Amino acid sequence: MDYYDIFISVLSSTIRLSIPLIFTALAGLFSERAGIFDIGLEGKMLGSAFAAACVAYLTDSAWLGLGAGILCSVALSLVHGFASITNRGNQIVSGVAINFFIAGITIVLGQAWFGQGGRTPQLSPESRFAPIILPGADTAREIPIIGPIYANVISGNNVLTYLAFLAVPFSWWVLYRTRFGLRLRAVGENPGAVDTAGISVAWLRYRAVMCAGILCGFAGTYLAIAQSAAFIKDMSAGKGYIALAALVFAKWKPVPVMFACLLFGFLDALANFMQGKQVPLIGEVPVQVFQALPYVLTCVLLAGFIGVATPPKAGGVPYTKER
Repeated sequence: MDYYDIFISVLSSTIRLSIPLIFTALAGLFSERAGIFDIGLEGKMLGSAFAAACVAYLTDSAWLGLGAGILCSVALSLVHGFASITNRGNQIVSGVAINFFIAGITIVLGQAWFGQGGRTPQLSPESRFAPIILPGADTAREIPIIGPIYANVISGNNVLTYLAFLAVPFSWWVLYRTRFGLRLRAVGENPGAVDTAGISVAWLRYRAVMCAGILCGFAGTYLAIAQSAAFIKDMSAGKGYIALAALVFAKWKPVPVMFACLLFGFLDALANFMQGKQVPLIGEVPVQVFQALPYVLTCVLLAGFIGVATPPKAGGVPYTKER
């Protein structure tokens, strides 16, 4: 395998591994722009993955699995909203509680229903999102340089992959070109001014967390029935936290969020590729070193090496209407 083939292989893997991060980071973007910190992204992604895998297995329909994943994630978002918006509870505690609850309940239900140690049975091809071969992909393989990129990177992905990249400009348009986006950003900066204008702060924030739930539903569904063929316990593997780091790294802006997620996806792909490989002048490096790279980068970025990343001013602060 020459260097260009290696580049294509790593690039293709980077795309696949970045998709759940993109969906989840955009989910956090909607929630945090409205002033609701959402540590529970990890739990919502894991819960939606379990729901999607269960329904897809029972119905042999990937689309019904997607619907179940979204419903599960939105339900968890509403729980988070009820705790942090209606009851003005601590948003961090609420999110962490969701993460712990889902991490445990998915294992318990998986073992009770399927008896396979907390995982679901293997899904049939009809229960998963199949790769989409774009027109001319087979012919393009013979074209130097650009042909393999089109045939192996752009083509051959499932529908959720393309939806993830379409979600980035769509999120930008919603946040910066619609009345809803303007109000959502305003409520994250100055909820008092929004309330004075006669707009319900609570309803805006509920809509924001529901948007986050929908996007987390896509992320979890991708993990269970697109990237994999079953639900495996703890299969989110910290991706919700990495998505939060990408969100901070990108300073709560949709397009930079995509590039930050691609960076983390590249490090994950590099870790997979370097297993058992020899590093010049060093020799074989333990795979754990490469697997730790995304988390090391997360710590480095959050330690302040990205410049000042100022969150929405009202973020994490329950709003109490002045009388």
